[in-house]
Amino acid sequence: MKIGIVGLGLIGGSMAIDLKRKGFADEITGVESDSVNAAAALKIGLVDRILPLKECVDVSDMIILAVPVGAAVRMLPEILDMFKAEENAAGVCRRTVIDVCSTKEQLAKTAHYHPMRTHYVATHPMAGTEYSGPWAAMPGLFDGRACIICNQEESSPASVRLVEKMYDVLNMRPIYMNASSHDVHTAYVSHISHITSFALALTVLDKEKNEKHIFDLASGGFSSTVRLAKSNADMWVPIFSQNRENLLKVIDTYIDKINAFRRAIDEFDEPGIRSLIEDANRIKRIIR
Repeated sequence: MKIGIVGLGLIGGSMAIDLKRKGFADEITGVESDSVNAAAALKIGLVDRILPLKECVDVSDMIILAVPVGAAVRMLPEILDMFKAEENAAGVCRRTVIDVCSTKEQLAKTAHYHPMRTHYVATHPMAGTEYSGPWAAMPGLFDGRACIICNQEESSPASVRLVEKMYDVLNMRPIYMNASSHDVHTAYVSHISHITSFALALTVLDKEKNEKHIFDLASGGFSSTVRLAKSNADMWVPIFSQNRENLLKVIDTYIDKINAFRRAIDEFDEPGIRSLIEDANRIKRIIR
């Protein structure tokens, strides 16, 4: 099995480590536009070689798009065009391309009418950290996590089976849903968390101009809440843009809850504050 990974950051690099370590991939070719990242990926052994995109596609059985979703939307049809050009006389192409992006609806629309659509499988491994670049890659990142596979009925059974096998090797459990539902759910469980963290970091940074001791007094609770604010803008700007409609609804709901706390605190309404906290405590039934 020859794997091509486009984008050698946290997700792409971590996949490279485990797919090679666990014997799924015999050879991994990387595509990386940043020359520093490319050199680092080679030096630390994430990939066997770095090639331009077309050459990588030529030598790979599976292509993994691990780039920001804005770039993935542009590159996916290019790769499917390459697949079309490589069909044999019988009209057969044995290659598969997947993405690992955090939004899916725009990618689904981009690929929907392409003649090679069945060779594309839309996936989202629900794993990550706030760090980026090849230095952030780590073994075991995906262990026990969920992987969402979207619109699998539009992909060929052979491509879906291959992708399921790959994620099984990564010790992930598959969840199947359509692209629209995926984007709604990720707005609630992932994207709003990042916006909240960015906003909290900005709030504290603004206050820190006058209160120099804030960071000296910051506890583990603050650190864990603001951790996601370290995330890379190149990744999150296109996610927020592409999931705009869902995210605006979630932000409005979040603002309503913040305002409920503000009113209760402003009015010295301790029973009201207690009620809000105890309602929030119900999350323990879902996340332990």
